[in-house]
Amino acid sequence: MKQLAILILAVILLQACSSSTNKKADEKSANISNVSLTAAGATFPMPYYNMVFKTYGDKTGTQITYGGIGSGGGIRSLTDKVVDFGATDAYLEDVQMTEMPAEIVHIPTVLGAVVIAYNLEGIDGLKLSSELLEKIFMGEITKWNDSKIKSINPDLNLPDLAITVIVRSDGSGTTHIFSDYMTKVSSKWADKVGTGKSLQWPVGMGAKGNPGVAGTISQTQGAVGYIGSEYAFAMKIQTAQLQNSSGNFVLPTIETVSAAAQGEIPADTRIMLTNSTDPNSYPISGFTWIILYKEQNYNNRTKEQALATVKLLDWLVSEEAQGEAEKVHYAPLPVSAVEKAKTILHGVTFDGTPLL
Repeated sequence: MKQLAILILAVILLQACSSSTNKKADEKSANISNVSLTAAGATFPMPYYNMVFKTYGDKTGTQITYGGIGSGGGIRSLTDKVVDFGATDAYLEDVQMTEMPAEIVHIPTVLGAVVIAYNLEGIDGLKLSSELLEKIFMGEITKWNDSKIKSINPDLNLPDLAITVIVRSDGSGTTHIFSDYMTKVSSKWADKVGTGKSLQWPVGMGAKGNPGVAGTISQTQGAVGYIGSEYAFAMKIQTAQLQNSSGNFVLPTIETVSAAAQGEIPADTRIMLTNSTDPNSYPISGFTWIILYKEQNYNNRTKEQALATVKLLDWLVSEEAQGEAEKVHYAPLPVSAVEKAKTILHGVTFDGTPLL
């Protein structure tokens, strides 16, 4: 009888434990099929987000509305708590982090390249060095047949044509990546222009968003500007080979962008990858991030909204979603970045309880 009583007690305890475990599992797998999420920010990764957000919506029923309003707009929208998450190509600096209403975290989603796109009919294979970029974007070289450009492009019949510089008019992570690179390679640029999402440009015609810059370049003979690589590929805009820190001229490819991310990545993933020392790297490469509040219970958001947000982001760094990146000319995250992103996501909470 004593043995039977012990057996019954063990069964009861096992069932109670199982019930508790199932309850917790149910809480973490609440119905998110009818949840709608709203996000806004960077145009740089927008082709990738448009594709994978649709795929995820079709798979799960969670609908995501994304507005490409620039990284600055994405940060402001999250600050004002009018979106479920923001998107930016420029991570928040320490000072910006302290100015946010609450603690936020960064989740890298893919790697991309900022390309130097140009419009010169019949002139393919243009090579540009950091010195030439400095002089072109600071208005010191104004003609395409300038001797300094011809010196590293001796086989090209460069025209006697004015250079029209096209820049971003809105707050932009793409601008931040480009200017971060320029600041690293040019002391003159660092002193006179600097790094930022919005700049006081020495020269240039402004256009809004990557689509705006790409469209202006494609319609303007002699134009040159910086855009996310996918926009150049999609609109068949000419792209320059850039000289990297090892002296090699490289095009933006999946391989050369991936090479830029081979170094150590910090736990919070906030790092700029420009001007990499890897000899195979494309010099203007970078992560793009989704930013969200670490504590998801705010502004009367439901637990279902919070859970849908972190489940989406967990899927974004999964092998399935990362495998889609190359279809639109982005590079998937290195394994180390995926691991750090998952660790961060497991720290996201609702009322102090982890959601994953």
